[in-house]
Amino acid sequence: MSNFQIAITGFFIFFIIIGVIVFAGIKGNSSQNTPTVVLWGIIPEALFNKFVSDVNSEQAVPLKISYVQKSSDTFHQDFVEALATGKGPDAIILPQNLILKEKDKLAPISYTTFSQRDFKNTFIQEAELYLTDNGILALPFSVDPLVMYWNRDTLSGAGFARYPSTWDEVITLSNKVTNKNNALNIAQSGVALGEFVNITHAKEIILSLLAQAGNPVIGLSANPAQSVFDFYTKFSNPTKETYSWNRALPQSKNFFISGDLALYFGFASEITDIRAKNPQLNFDIAPMPQSKNASVKATFGAMYGFAFPRNSLNSSTAYNVFSILTGQSALLKWTELTYLPPVRRDMLTVKPSDPYLSIFYDSALIANGWLDPSANDTSSIFQSMVENIVSGKERINEAITRGSNQINNLMPQN
Repeated sequence: MSNFQIAITGFFIFFIIIGVIVFAGIKGNSSQNTPTVVLWGIIPEALFNKFVSDVNSEQAVPLKISYVQKSSDTFHQDFVEALATGKGPDAIILPQNLILKEKDKLAPISYTTFSQRDFKNTFIQEAELYLTDNGILALPFSVDPLVMYWNRDTLSGAGFARYPSTWDEVITLSNKVTNKNNALNIAQSGVALGEFVNITHAKEIILSLLAQAGNPVIGLSANPAQSVFDFYTKFSNPTKETYSWNRALPQSKNFFISGDLALYFGFASEITDIRAKNPQLNFDIAPMPQSKNASVKATFGAMYGFAFPRNSLNSSTAYNVFSILTGQSALLKWTELTYLPPVRRDMLTVKPSDPYLSIFYDSALIANGWLDPSANDTSSIFQSMVENIVSGKERINEAITRGSNQINNLMPQN
């Protein structure tokens, strides 16, 4: 190599080194100058931090998020107290059952920033619970739909080649597989309906039935609601052929895991737990049954979104960060990590090859929720409605009128 070539080579190496140093400095400074966004939520800390880490693996400038896991029992009170002392988070993960409680503490995203039309075209229908007259309360992040788990061995043994897709088919199956003696003790059940305290997700099952009937929870209409509660409670009536459940039985989820319940209505997120508790259980998953001639399909969905408190000092940074976390690339990583369907319509149009995940995708599209004024209080109201109907303390229409009035009284008056 000539002296000229050596000089030229050295010249280029010098500028390459300078360029690398300058680029690294710019990248480092941009990351250092970005404030850390403090986020509160009830999602397990290890899970959410793994999600952020996976997303950051593809970010030129890593997202800086300090996630604080809170108890679902104390989240609201902790949030109120933190805001009162000026020490609140920059963002929260807002479940749909806290929208009404937290609404007045949040800064809506203006429709000039994210139009209502673009929002509806981007996210599933249940996400519209976050829409208000003044803007968007949260960027949708995750949905966990209610689905039907079914025991393959039980159905095959009873001569059923496939799972029931309508409630009429559920009745036919349950009548055949429920095993009860002359004393009305149930050894094997077709379906867990009719009670409340020992039916896992009883409230969400009833909400699914009401949504399928086209009946909003606020302002229960006598006709659709009456048919819903009549249908639901007849499974715990020992005088009816449909009798398949009573209060003496274990929790429905545990009964399914033990192999003694043919159909179990649970959330998509429960699949890992069911597998872990009984690896030998031969089960499959199907969409929530629907009414035979219903024009609208629906199932309950547990919805979560990123929302921003009014007094956040990092609102602009927080919005930018969580816009990334609700984009296609990030939500794909959330699905891979959690086995939950995405909340974006453009992602749900491409069906996965995984048979379970495919069911979850379809269920996300029909997921339905409501603006629950107080989750614990409304659960108690639904419980008393069911138990009073079953015991004969109230007629169905009386229980509906009372329950509807009690729920309406919980609603904010403004």
